[in-house]
Amino acid sequence: MGKGVLYRAAYGKQIVATLSLQLQKKYGSSFELTNLRRMLRFAEEFTDHEIVATLSPQLSWSHIVELLPLATIEAKLFYAKDAVSRRLGVRELRKQISRKAYERREIANSQLSKLSSVPFNTFKDPYLLDILGLKENFLEADLEKAVLAELEKFILEFGQGFTFVERQKRMIIDGEDIILDLLFYHRILKRLVAVELKIGVFKAAYKGQMELYLKWLDRHERQEGEEAPIGLILCATASREKIELLEMDKAGIAVAEYWTHLPPKNEFETKIKTILLEAQERLERRKLLQGNKIQKQIDYFYDTKDF
Repeated sequence: MGKGVLYRAAYGKQIVATLSLQLQKKYGSSFELTNLRRMLRFAEEFTDHEIVATLSPQLSWSHIVELLPLATIEAKLFYAKDAVSRRLGVRELRKQISRKAYERREIANSQLSKLSSVPFNTFKDPYLLDILGLKENFLEADLEKAVLAELEKFILEFGQGFTFVERQKRMIIDGEDIILDLLFYHRILKRLVAVELKIGVFKAAYKGQMELYLKWLDRHERQEGEEAPIGLILCATASREKIELLEMDKAGIAVAEYWTHLPPKNEFETKIKTILLEAQERLERRKLLQGNKIQKQIDYFYDTKDF
């Protein structure tokens, strides 16, 4: 780094420090140096004036301070909009950031293709169900009861728009009782959301089971003006490659893990980062494979044997 650059940087810092003193004298301690630097950073990063005009009347400066350290503008805008739409206080916003809500949404989105019947930004992966207070060696029935006992917290973890409809939804198919664990309605998406809870590893057979639920709901429960139902299978362990190969999203089904115990902060952050990187790698690989498939079709069309 040249001397000129260093000089300009030092000179810029001095200007900001001098300006801070002047503003404090005129307007008070809100313009102390650290806060003024935050204001400058906010102005540099939030360059879309329309977004700022929408968010600023609904978020306090304390909210903005929580957003500024985030790594990307996409993450900042996600949490800002979430805080506005759900009227989150600063403490709740801080909690959502610490629980990596944005990264978990991105992991869920990475499972969806362009042909997905599951809307983007609907689910997260994994879901953090430490809020349920489950002990070791619980059964699926225990998990369902815990969800219902802490329904408000469960829906908060799921995100905005979810409304509880029914538990143990009974469907009669060819005289046989078929039972869906939980049924929700998404007010924003205007569609039913079927949720199945599994305590083990994801199995391929779960796809057919959920497809049956969704087809029944589409025929018997879907109301005029609603979109087709979608499903979410929550498993203790997701087999992500198997899920990708089965193309669950094209059938309107998402799969996500759930964690009933939150690891220590550093371990949790490392795990989420690893899962996100793996998800991004799968997404890039899928794009590459799709590109190769298109290229093969082009090569076949222009094959010299056709001339």
